[in-house]
Amino acid sequence: MLVQIKDIKIKKRVRKDLGNLEDLKDSMRIYGLMNPITLNSRYELIAGERRLQSAIQLGWTSINANIIDNLSEVDQLEMEIEENNQRKEFTNAELLEGYKRLQRLRNPNIFYKIYLFFKHLFEKIADYFHNK
Repeated sequence: MLVQIKDIKIKKRVRKDLGNLEDLKDSMRIYGLMNPITLNSRYELIAGERRLQSAIQLGWTSINANIIDNLSEVDQLEMEIEENNQRKEFTNAELLEGYKRLQRLRNPNIFYKIYLFFKHLFEKIADYFHNK
């Protein structure tokens, strides 16, 4: 659900230090918001303060949010803690493999380019005969 940022209320939070938001802002500027923030039905922030603050700094006026209703204060605090605690960073090996794959996709070798050309050609031929 798209929510006006001015309507969101930030109550007392567990996280005091939001850290450097520049990388997150760069990501949001390029890819948009990949994971909505979480609010209760009174538009009080449950999870996603770093995303919200980044959106504010980017000059956004609205943000996607999941609205969760009928939560106790205990439930809301548990969700805030859980959202920030259950992240697992990539290992160095996973990150290296991901960037290698990205590099190959951005700069394919000649054989892969030939493969893509013929794959596209055969798809067009199949579409032609399928639509005839």
